[in-house]
Formats: sequence, C-alpha cells, structure tokens
Amino acid sequence: MNFIESHRVEHKQFLTDTFEKEVVAFLNYHEGGIIYIGVDKDGKIVGCQNPDETQLKIKDKLKHNISPSCLGLFEVILETIEEKSIIKIIIASGRETPYYIKKNGMSEKGCYIRVGSSSEPMNQTMIEDLFAKRVRNSLGNIKSRRQDLTFEQLKIYYEEKGLKLNEKFASNLELLTDDGYYNYVAYLMADSNGVSIKVAKYAGTNKVDLIENNEYGYCSLIKATKRVLEKLEIENKTAALITSTTRKEQPLWNKVALREAVINAIVHNDYTTENPPVFEIFSDRIEITSTGGLSIIKNIDDFFSGYSNPTSRELMRIYKDLELVEHLGSGLNRILEAYDKDSFVMKQNYMKNIFYKNETPLDGVVSGGVNGVVSGGVTELLEFIQINPGLKANELSKHIDTPLRTVQRWLKQLKDENKIEFQGAPKTGGYVVIYDDIKNNS
Repeated sequence: MNFIESHRVEHKQFLTDTFEKEVVAFLNYHEGGIIYIGVDKDGKIVGCQNPDETQLKIKDKLKHNISPSCLGLFEVILETIEEKSIIKIIIASGRETPYYIKKNGMSEKGCYIRVGSSSEPMNQTMIEDLFAKRVRNSLGNIKSRRQDLTFEQLKIYYEEKGLKLNEKFASNLELLTDDGYYNYVAYLMADSNGVSIKVAKYAGTNKVDLIENNEYGYCSLIKATKRVLEKLEIENKTAALITSTTRKEQPLWNKVALREAVINAIVHNDYTTENPPVFEIFSDRIEITSTGGLSIIKNIDDFFSGYSNPTSRELMRIYKDLELVEHLGSGLNRILEAYDKDSFVMKQNYMKNIFYKNETPLDGVVSGGVNGVVSGGVTELLEFIQINPGLKANELSKHIDTPLRTVQRWLKQLKDENKIEFQGAPKTGGYVVIYDDIKNNS
C-alpha cells in the first residue's frame, strides 16, 4: 500500500526537527491536514521505531512549541499497516491564525502555510493580515475547556457598580462561541478556573532568595485582579525621611502608574498561550511580565502613542464596565507620566514593566533624626522599637504582623546602620534604639 503526498498529506520517515513547521502550516491552512510518521517521501511504509515514545514526543512538541495553543486541534493515532506501526496526526485548521513556531515568534521564520504539497513561509504582509483578523476575537472563539461554569462573583462585582446581569448576560457580554458554548473569556470570568496569577517576592536583586510566593487565582479574573492590586498596595510602602520636626513620605513606586501597569498586564495578556501575567518584587524594583509582546503589539510607535488596541475586546468591555480600565489607552499615558519608555522591555513573546524603587533623598526637610530615606517597612520597625524597646525578633514579628524572616533582615539592616542594638541576655533582652538624635528627641 502506498500513500501519496498532497496539499493535505505530509509524509515523514521519522520524527524530525521540521515537524513543528509542517504542523503550523496545516494549522494556518483552511483545510488542515494529516501527517504520517513512518512513511517515506515515495509513500512507502517503512514503519515507526519506538511508536509509544514517539507519540509522547509528538504531543510534547505540539503542546510546548507552537503558539497560540493548538490543544484540541489535533489527534495522534497509532495504526498498524502491513504489520508495521505508523503514527497518524490529524490536524484541524485553527481559528487563531497565524500559528507559529514559538521559538521563532510571529515572523517569516515562524509562520508557515501549506502551498501544494509543501510548507512555505508566510511573508510579513500575510502574517499581519491574518493577525489583524484574529486578535480581536481570539479569546471569544476559543471554547472553554469546562462548560460547568458559574458566575456569582462576576454578578456581585456588577451589582456593586449598580449594574445587574440578567439571564442573557452570557450572550450580552460575549461569553459564548458562535456555537453557543462558553468561550475562554467566560472561563476567565468564572467562579472557578485553572488560571492563577503569581506574585513573588525576593530578598535581593535576583531570584536566588525567594521569601514569598503568593498565588491569586482559580477564581474570577476580576477577583484575582483586585487581590493582586491589594497585595501590591501593601507592598508599596512609603519611603520616609524623618527628622526631629518633620516626616515626609513618598511611595516606593508611583501608585497610579503601578495600578495601570497591573491592569494593563492582566487585560492585555495573551491568554491563548495559557500563561498568566507574573509579578515579581525585588529589593530594588518590581517587574510586571505579560505574554504577547511584539507578537501582539507589532508597532512600537503606535503603542507608545497611546493607541488602544486591546488583545481581547471582550475582556476590555468587562473591565470597563467595572471601572477598572479605560478604553482609549489613557493608562499608558499615566505610566509614562511617572516612568520613561526605558521601563518597558519589549520582546517577541512578552512585555515587561520594570519600575525601580523611589529611593532618592527628599528635598526641603530639616536635618536631624533618622537622616536618609529608609524603606517603609524598616522605618515602621525602627519607630516601633523606639516606642517599645526591649523586644526580640519573634515578638516584633507578631506586633507588626510581618514574617519573622523579613523582620530579621530589617533588624540586620538597622544594626549595620548603627541605629539599634540588642541589649541584655539572649533570653531576656531585646532591641533598643541607639541613634543619638532619636534618643535625645524622644
């Protein structure tokens, strides 16, 4: 029995490094296609060695090496013909074109389409045309992996704004596919889902010493958004310059810009990659990373001009209803009022905001007292010790409701700066302020 290659059939004697290229070409082709592993170019069945292992490798490549996700668009079948094992991969035409090889991005090296019996690279014009048709409705066209969804949290948030969701809300908010199934936007808005947003905190300037790892999710994306905002509001403590007569404060990061960056990362994230945004706090900065990057933005000049081009108009509509976001790109302008363009890092498949802590000295403050800008948490601890001397680290941790490890790090900083010392025996002693100006003014 011989197989014949065509515009819908591709033969491979064995699994090769060009496998993803052929898959992408069929995903982007309006008819889809079939790939046979274990059949040579002449259509002769040669069989597939280690078919079980090969099937696992195929599924791994399909899951991790192609974007947007093609899960649900392929089927891997083991067949026996002429007493030889071959693998048949059926690939449906995808609706989220252009699909591309993840490592090469949405470029001529990453995007292919079927032309006759070969897979040819797309030119940039074709890529942009397909993308323009795809991006605005991508999440709305993806069927939710679950259909047993409830939306009590979403209804509460709408009621808080004086809006009531009636029985047709799923249709009105465009939470359904053309076939009437819940779509991926519905999945993100549901009371229960598999999406979790991580907020990590590190002791230093790198990822070596993780001191906190919080997850906000598995719930409505609106609820997760609010919890992330609340967490970062707590972390955005003030930097203070204290003197004998004056205390002047400013947050570690601009509050308005930080909020806008958080909202932008969540709303404009490319959820088709199944990667939610990540928020990472370091000792000197905060990094906010969302997937998409240049593959979504395309034109950096248009981006910085504030032109609004939402990744998902369905998500944008809900966030606008709940007054979490504005529609016309004003959020970007608010960020640029506080931070320059260098705070944006643009890569092919992700975008990152990097905001450094505001630790420059504050002007117009009378000298004396605890001079210099000290981070809000350390300042709070120093003030507490001044009022409540003689407490140990574990006692201080409970009183100011801060993890012991964090308190110990702050205590070390204050000792290194000769502002406090431990007095007395290890079991009965505690920390006291030794800075002369503080003691004299207390």
